[in-house]
Amino acid sequence: MSLLPLDELPGPLPAPAPVRSPSAARLAGRVLSLVPLLLIGAWAAVDRHAVSDGAARLASADPWWLLSGLFFTCLGWVAAAVVRQGAIPERLPPGPLLASQFAAGAANHVLPASIGAHAVTLRFLQRHGIPLARATASLALYSLVKPIAKTLVLLVFVVAFPDLLRLGQLAPDERTLLVIAGGVTIGLTVPALLITVVRPLRRPVLDLVRTALTDVRLLHSRPSRVLALWGGSAIAPVLQASVIASVGASLGLPLSWPQVVFAFLAASTAVGAVPAPGGIGPVDAALVFTMVALDAPLDLSTATVIGYRVLTIWLPLLPGAFVLSALVHRKAL
Repeated sequence: MSLLPLDELPGPLPAPAPVRSPSAARLAGRVLSLVPLLLIGAWAAVDRHAVSDGAARLASADPWWLLSGLFFTCLGWVAAAVVRQGAIPERLPPGPLLASQFAAGAANHVLPASIGAHAVTLRFLQRHGIPLARATASLALYSLVKPIAKTLVLLVFVVAFPDLLRLGQLAPDERTLLVIAGGVTIGLTVPALLITVVRPLRRPVLDLVRTALTDVRLLHSRPSRVLALWGGSAIAPVLQASVIASVGASLGLPLSWPQVVFAFLAASTAVGAVPAPGGIGPVDAALVFTMVALDAPLDLSTATVIGYRVLTIWLPLLPGAFVLSALVHRKAL
């Protein structure tokens, strides 16, 4: 029998607590929250001349008209949130939805073809329990209804103001029509070929189409959703054009409100499909050309477009980037 009190020895010593380090997910979230600000800073450095020119022009403009343009800019975010709600059957919280669209504006002006805005909205919908298929179908419906509604509003202006608007100077030539026809053909052919050739894409695409058709029937059976979807899509380009008209009035642009609205609708409809960030570049050039065709001076037309971009992009860009970073940090996106 052993004399040592072996039976009373304590058990094994507890292992030391590991030193906790920030998880990869947390670190990735912090990095992602800073990405919008870094992209905005890089873009501002590249396009600093446009910002300085627009700020110099706006410094001598009528401040009351500029406040009017800022008011229409804010209404544009409300209209975007209304259209997003109209494209989804489930009810979304109004406040966070509006904040997501304000943040989506910053992302939309960094990535081309509205990819940034759609990505922000997709994450927002998924965070609120919307299945991926339904959220994607909602984005597709949103993207389809907006150009149709804009074209209908353009036709209304053509019919309402036949003598005021000079359509002959704005008619596209044969080369432009060929480019448009080629772009439409490619846009329809490439997806069809991908679905035919790449078999793994067939099932998700077919599921998306079935979900979209089901949601379209469901949404159009609800008058409130129809009004939000189509009414918001129709008023959104008019609000954007009203920003341009307000900036033009502050600078003394000799065009009436219907002319400016028509100029924006015609320009954005003609080249709005070009994949540029926020439509910047092609839409600006087409807008200046259209206003000059309506007898506006070239320098005032250019200054008006620059001022419009300052009000709708550069002024809300930094706050939008901060809101986007805050939403990512709080895992709302």
